[in-house]
Amino acid sequence: MTTAGAPLRGVGPLYLAGFTTAFGAHGVAAALGARSDDIGLGLLGFGVVLALYDIAEVLLKPVFGALSDRVGVKPVIVGGLLAFTAVSLLGTVTVAPVAVALVRLGQGAAASAFSPASSAAVARLSGAEATGRYFGRYGSWKSLGYAGGPLLGAVLLPAGGLPAVFAALALLGLIAAGWAYVRVPGLPVLPRPRYTVADLVRQVTERGFVMPTLVLAASTGAFGVLVGFLPRLAGDLGLGTLGSMAAVTVLALATSAVQPVAGRWGDAGRLSTRTGTTAGLLAVAAGAVVVALAPGAVTVYLAALLAGVGIGTVTPLAFAHLAAVTPAERLGRTMGNAELGRELGDAGGPLLVGAVASAATLPVALGVMAALAVVVAGTGAVVLRPVPRAAGAAPRAGRAATAA
Repeated sequence: MTTAGAPLRGVGPLYLAGFTTAFGAHGVAAALGARSDDIGLGLLGFGVVLALYDIAEVLLKPVFGALSDRVGVKPVIVGGLLAFTAVSLLGTVTVAPVAVALVRLGQGAAASAFSPASSAAVARLSGAEATGRYFGRYGSWKSLGYAGGPLLGAVLLPAGGLPAVFAALALLGLIAAGWAYVRVPGLPVLPRPRYTVADLVRQVTERGFVMPTLVLAASTGAFGVLVGFLPRLAGDLGLGTLGSMAAVTVLALATSAVQPVAGRWGDAGRLSTRTGTTAGLLAVAAGAVVVALAPGAVTVYLAALLAGVGIGTVTPLAFAHLAAVTPAERLGRTMGNAELGRELGDAGGPLLVGAVASAATLPVALGVMAALAVVVAGTGAVVLRPVPRAAGAAPRAGRAATAA
């Protein structure tokens, strides 16, 4: 049986890795937004440079997730973090637009390696009886990176500009790599059956994979929408820069605070995946509806709070469900494919809302997002099945339980 202390010794560096990728994504994005004119980036160039990080993740996360199953999660985590450090150092030398674009692409590629491998390691280290708890903590640290990245970037920019931000990321990646090398156990590569293309298609179309991934895509898409559009709405309401950023902070902190609780309740059987993900997405929809129907200073923050609670409930339960229905020998590939779904939601949500807002209004667009969240919630309530959880189960050394 896994003791509480055993996984803690291994997952600490993984939490920092999650924080690093979130800080890298949002901290640099915020810093670039503040200094894009200074380095010669127009609006189109700025958008392209921002997108490169996500493009690399969309393309490479399934690849590196599968690689971690073949060579082990630890080498992929440590190697990815060292690569993240190396490409970040390039940004301390020059901030020419081409160099910044290469740095963003390289950071996204490196994060594509250590992010799904870290998720797989969390699943294997936590043991079946504590998967939700540790995914909750892992997601909480990621949310802190989303919230703290822009704030840390704002502090570093006056001191040293973009090079200071990239230097901080390089240092963070190096610390995480060293800590992971020392503390993450060398989990053995598990024997895997030979998979055909037909097997892969079947695995990624199974109900136990598709529905949690769709739920994650919907919640992450909502997060991406609200991070971008709540400050815009707050600014239109005259709340100023501080008030606009406070809305994002409420969203991220609520997400961070709720995830460990939701994961722990899931492990204890107090909150099933079906109930928790349905309620979470309905909370996201409620937040969007509130601010769409009655935009104002109070409803902006209420929407951020409701959505943050909803997203924080959905995330650890969906990841724990994926871990429970996936054989341990292909956890890396499953987590990589699931994170691909999240990235598509993260990119598609803002695009959809932006297109609808351009054709109609922002409140209408938020209403469309709410409707989609309700549809996914209703589908999950019908499709998701409970996963048997054996009390006191051992860590995932072999095959995990499968769901019907």
